[in-house]
Amino acid sequence: MKRALHAEWTKARTVPGTGWLLLAVLTLTVLVSALAAGTADCTAAGCRQDVAKTALTGIYVGQAVVAVLAVLTISGEYSSGMIRTTLTAVPRRHVVLTAKALVLTGLVLVTGAVTVAGCLVTARLLVPISLTDGSVLRAAAGSVLYLALIALLSLGAATAVRDSAAAVAVVLGLLYALPLVARLVTDQDWQRRLQRVEPMTAGLGIQATVDVGALPLPPWAGLGVLAAWAAAALLGGGLLLRGRDA
Repeated sequence: MKRALHAEWTKARTVPGTGWLLLAVLTLTVLVSALAAGTADCTAAGCRQDVAKTALTGIYVGQAVVAVLAVLTISGEYSSGMIRTTLTAVPRRHVVLTAKALVLTGLVLVTGAVTVAGCLVTARLLVPISLTDGSVLRAAAGSVLYLALIALLSLGAATAVRDSAAAVAVVLGLLYALPLVARLVTDQDWQRRLQRVEPMTAGLGIQATVDVGALPLPPWAGLGVLAAWAAAALLGGGLLLRGRDA
C-alpha cells in the first residue's frame, strides 16, 4: 500500500491537469457563490433565504469539476494504456483502487476546505452571515465532505465504465438529471421518496440552516445517502476491476 500510495501521489502531482482542475474547483465555486450572495434578498431586518446555503451555491457547479477530476484519475490510464503498467507494478487491484481513492480524497478535502472557506469569507462581505454559528459550521464541514464523496462516487463509476465521457455522463446524470425527474412526479409522496435517494438532493441537505424539518431527510442522514452511493460505486467498480482484463 505504501508503494501504491507513493505512485498515485506521484501521478497526481505530475499530471498538469490535476492542478488546473483543482484550481477550477476553487475559482468556479467561489465565483458562483459570490454571485449568488450578491443577488441575495437581504435588508437590515435580515434575509429572506438561507444565507449559508446561498453562500455555498457554487458547490452545485464545483462538484461537476470534482467529478471530472475523479473520473480522469483512472479512466485516463485506460485511455493511455498506462493501466497495464500500474497493474503490473501493483498486481493486487484492490490496493490500486484504494490508493487512488485515498490520494483523490486527500486532494479534494484540502481543496474543498479552502474553497468552502473562500465562499463563506466572500459571502460575509455581501450578506449578514455568522461564521461561528453551529449550523453554518455544519454546512461548511458537510460541504467539504460532500465534495469528497462526489469524488469517490465518480471514481467508482469510472472504474466500472472505464470510458471518461461515459463515466462523466453517468455521474452528471445522477447529480443533475435525477432531481429534474423527481420534479416531474406529481405525487408529493413519491416525489419526496425520490428526493430521499437522490445523491445531490439528499447530500446537499447538509447545507440547510433554516427550515431543516422541511428537508426530505435530516442533514447528516442525507449526507449518509450520498456516502452509500459512493460506497456502492466503489464496491461495484472494485469488483469489475478485479474480474476483468486490463
